[in-house]
Amino acid sequence: MGHCVTTKAGRITGEGMTREHLEQIRDDAEIRMRELRDLGLCIDMSRGIPAREQLRLSDALLDDALIDPPISADDVDCRNYGGQQGILDARRLLSPLLGVPEAQVIVHGNSSLALMYECIALAWRKGVPGGTAPWSAGEHGATFICVVPGYDRHFAMCEDFGIRMIRVDMLNDGPDVDAVRRLVATDPSIKGMWCVPKYSNPTGTVYSDEVVKELATMPTLAPDFRLFWDNAYAVHPLADVDESLANLYEACVGAGTTDRALIFTSTSKMTHPGSGVAAIGASEANIRWWLDAAGLRSVGPDKLNQLRQARFLRSPSGVKALMEQHRLLLKPKFDLVSHVFERHFATSGLARWTSPKGGYFVSLEVVPGTAAKTVALAQSLGVKFATAGSCFPYRDDPDDVHLRIAPSYPAIEDLALALETIAVCTLKSAADELLRQARR
Repeated sequence: MGHCVTTKAGRITGEGMTREHLEQIRDDAEIRMRELRDLGLCIDMSRGIPAREQLRLSDALLDDALIDPPISADDVDCRNYGGQQGILDARRLLSPLLGVPEAQVIVHGNSSLALMYECIALAWRKGVPGGTAPWSAGEHGATFICVVPGYDRHFAMCEDFGIRMIRVDMLNDGPDVDAVRRLVATDPSIKGMWCVPKYSNPTGTVYSDEVVKELATMPTLAPDFRLFWDNAYAVHPLADVDESLANLYEACVGAGTTDRALIFTSTSKMTHPGSGVAAIGASEANIRWWLDAAGLRSVGPDKLNQLRQARFLRSPSGVKALMEQHRLLLKPKFDLVSHVFERHFATSGLARWTSPKGGYFVSLEVVPGTAAKTVALAQSLGVKFATAGSCFPYRDDPDDVHLRIAPSYPAIEDLALALETIAVCTLKSAADELLRQARR
């Protein structure tokens, strides 16, 4: 199946299905649901987190030998204070993932989300290079463009600051750039845009070269506009060949919008998510802006962990070799999603899904008005797999149509049962809704 497009055109309607056919689908689903209920399932696949088998790939990080001697390539004693920008070893390792020179990389903490939050907080309080005032001081407040369906934690950050969110649809090659261009050219309150440009969460979309170029070059009414470029899945293919992504920073430099890009990545889904390292790549002005503020809240990051990660991963080729091991563990699970959904939905057409070439998620599109019910039915059978509406700002999916599937964590046997449960509940919800409509 191709990527679902989130415009209203082409919604699943069940057109042409007879009442008798829908009743048969409903009755068969109810029988299977009773059988699944008797299994007493308790499966949680609500977040896209690595399985234990994936975590074991990096257990060598627990060996203290990786930090002996504790001196970095730039002669920093990693046991001591300082090194606010991060050690050279870690910046050199992550620079190719960010697409910026190592001198313009900050490695700090274990969470790229935390770095994004800190950037928003700093912009909110003090503004950004090229701006004239804090984002909180604007006459109309601050606004972010949010590509939908998208990443719920991004949207939660905006809500936390009271930043207004405007939705833009995800298309097959990235966000609807025509809509983005119109918005940023006419609304000075639009200060930022959330982007997961490669193997997007949750659709798996990779932004095309044309989309990246347009985002870098488009005129914006706000001089302090920023692209929050969350490249969380930069090296996370599922297919044999990794998809390419155009370099945003270079595109911004070429367009004279160098300060526009704030690029984030981390080793969270490479090594151990709870104890990886996170990084920002940006213009010289943006790096100085962040470091000036960082010195007030910290006397330096955990440089021993940075050294450990850099020595374990070694180089871009070392990263690639590790991620190939992840791919071999993940691909059978994503193949199983397609197999189960094809078996249940191919004939009826009552759902469609994405077949991503990388990342951690599959998007499932169901009959309008049934996503929340599908989630509730699955949970009643012991399968927790999504929060309806979570991939939209304010948790408001206006058509109640989208669900996120995260197959990475469960064991393959549990995943098969969970997917069977989700499919059966989808069919039950769809048949109920279409029969209800037919009675009106």
